[in-house]
Parts: sequence; structure tokens; C-alpha cells
Amino acid sequence: MAVREVCKIGNPVLREVARDLGAEEVGSGGLHELAADLVDTMRAEGGIGIAAPQIGVSVQVAVIEIDEASDRYPDMQPFVATFFVNPRVTVLDDTEQSFWEGCLSVPDLRGVVSRPRKVRVDYVDLEGNARSIEAEGFLATVLQHELDHLQGVLFIDRVRDTTRLATVSDYQRFWMDRPVEEPI
Repeated sequence: MAVREVCKIGNPVLREVARDLGAEEVGSGGLHELAADLVDTMRAEGGIGIAAPQIGVSVQVAVIEIDEASDRYPDMQPFVATFFVNPRVTVLDDTEQSFWEGCLSVPDLRGVVSRPRKVRVDYVDLEGNARSIEAEGFLATVLQHELDHLQGVLFIDRVRDTTRLATVSDYQRFWMDRPVEEPI
């Protein structure tokens, strides 16, 4: 449909708790148009996930897609484009794992974030069918990152050690090929 402008840190919409979609909205043409715009924008920006607030729409909708041809995440398991409407996250294993994270709404910055290693997400799809997914490892982190957007939370809010923040170029230069646990 359309590539939309990505809202950047400082835009108040990114700090709102997005509203749930009502039953009459799920399955509607408006939701399908929003979904198409989310995918178009995510792909144009080179992301693997995006939430509706990131394009200025404060509703509980996000999409994740990890393409097997991804340059940014070549070693990650592919994940077909999946839409999460009115999602709820349940932690299944609170053992923390850490990854370098970045965000389309926080350009040119990466930071180490620790999150629970296994979660379940209960949600409805674009047609209103109840769904559930369990994820661990990197996919669990991606889910939590994207669904945080629906609660007005950005990854930088979860960075505990600000010495573990880097510009993208310095991340690539100094950190990309090192274990995340390696001290500075």
C-alpha cells in the first residue's frame, strides 16, 4: 500500500500505551490497509519488525518478519510475516539473555538489552482468530522488543548499562563480532 514515515524518539505517540482494537475493527479494510503499510514500511527501512505506533497509529498492532535473505540477521531462523493484534506477553522462563538491539524509531543507536529468554504471546490475527506462539532465544527478544512499542516502551528504556550504547558504525566496528557478554 504505502511506505509511511517512521516516528522517531521524541514523538509523543511512541510513549503512549496503544489502545486495543475493538471486535468491529479486527478484520476490517482499515486494519488490512494498516497491516500493508506496516509491512511496506518495515521492508523499506530494512527492519524485522514494526509496531503501529512507529508509523503514528496508536493501536495494538505489530508485525514481525525475519527473511532468510536478511543481511542484518543472516544467522537467524526465518520467521514468516506475522501480525499481532491486541497481544499479551507471558514470561515462561525469566532467565535473562542479552542481545544488541536497535530500532527504526531510535536511528543510529544500538544497545545491550537483557530480556527473559522464553515467552508466550497470545493475540488475534488480522481476521480475529485467537492465536498463541511460544518463542525463545532471539525470536523471544524480537517479540518483546516490538510488543514493548505497544506499551510506550523503547529499547533504550531497558538498557541497564549505558556504556553498552553505540552508534551503528561503532557497533559494527567494535562490537558486532564480539560476544555480547564480553566486557568493555
